Amino acid sequence: MSAQKIILLNQKGGVGKTTTCVNLGSSLAAMGYKVLLVDFDSQCNLTGAVSGNGRKATSYDVITGKAEAEAAVQETPFQNLYLIPGSIDLAGLNVELVGEEGMNFFLRERLVVLDSQFDFIFVDCPPSLGVLTMNALAWAQDILIPMQCEYFSMEGLNMLMRTVADVRKTINPDIRILGIVFTMFSKRNRLNADVVQDTGSYLPELVFKTVIPRTVRLAEAPSFGLPINVYDASNVGSKAYMALAKEVVKRVFED
Repeated sequence: MSAQKIILLNQKGGVGKTTTCVNLGSSLAAMGYKVLLVDFDSQCNLTGAVSGNGRKATSYDVITGKAEAEAAVQETPFQNLYLIPGSIDLAGLNVELVGEEGMNFFLRERLVVLDSQFDFIFVDCPPSLGVLTMNALAWAQDILIPMQCEYFSMEGLNMLMRTVADVRKTINPDIRILGIVFTMFSKRNRLNADVVQDTGSYLPELVFKTVIPRTVRLAEAPSFGLPINVYDASNVGSKAYMALAKEVVKRVFED
């Protein structure tokens, strides 16, 4: 069976994209799935959040052909969870790859060798629509959209939907939106609840039932290089990501 290829995408930064990639991936690994996380952002936050490092080959080396994808995969301290680390060099790829023939398809070509080795492969995209994100869109089967509970995020969602429609017409006709997950939710903030309700009414088939709460422990975990289910399994954030993982499995394998 081939890996389920999912990208975490939002053109807006600070919406919990990397947090969701780390903790969703870790939750699926805890369920027994073999999971690979690919850090495709030059800030490398995903790499640090699972105690990874760049001493082996990185995602930059893979996409530029300087290293084979298998050589870049490193174990993490967590069972069933693997990583291709990021690199600051990714920041220059928008310039390096411009004009290269097939420049949007390098990631798809390089990662195909890993398809049979994992159950899930997640790529954490940068918050932009440059060549890195286009490569991820050309490679992926599914898009998971983390979305902060703010009205500005709703405006960004409309732009993202248009981008996905364009991608289907040009580089990846089979890509689909797996779902939208709301992050950083606060029960005390009425606006948060309104955004969740409004978006759920507008796109009921896309919005996940699970909502990720804003918690101190969830925010602390990356600084220790730990997913939340390892840092504090009893935390409501950990339970929320496990619930999201079960929803993802249902959508991927049962729907």
